[in-house]
Amino acid sequence: MMNTLSERTGRPLLPQAALVAIGMAVTVGAALAFEHVGGFIPCALCLEQRTPYYLGIPVMLAAALSAGLKGPALLTRGLMLVGGALMLWGLYLGGHHAGVEWGWWAGPADCGVVAPTETGGRSALDALDAFVPPACDQAAGRFLGLSFAGWNVVASAILAGLAFRFALARPKG
Repeated sequence: MMNTLSERTGRPLLPQAALVAIGMAVTVGAALAFEHVGGFIPCALCLEQRTPYYLGIPVMLAAALSAGLKGPALLTRGLMLVGGALMLWGLYLGGHHAGVEWGWWAGPADCGVVAPTETGGRSALDALDAFVPPACDQAAGRFLGLSFAGWNVVASAILAGLAFRFALARPKG
């Protein structure tokens, strides 16, 4: 009796779920590297775009675990669908932020403008209180015409497509 998705499709889902989890980890890891190594300070929308990845990585690891333990196909498939849906949410968040950067619509009111933070004789804590994060409508940079938000749209679309393709694979034969 074939009860796991990998047995019905003839494809092992463990590496597929792990591939999507790794793709999510690499994407959010790159964002963290640009922030902590490259010195790019994320705006409020940049930080919000990371949420689907922070939720999606454990979901896809759970899908990989379910596939590895030959769990019920419904569980493995469902977890992969949730991972794909999270990446669709990431695609939306990245598209929204890119639209704000291009001036197609307004960003949230809580996105400030970059301001220098001189202590001016105040304590370091007072200077931190005066810090205003980067504006959401100004791209920190562009590579091949896309900002970080635009590249998040690309990554999210690819990861969503993979997760859905793997989850909805038809049985062979």
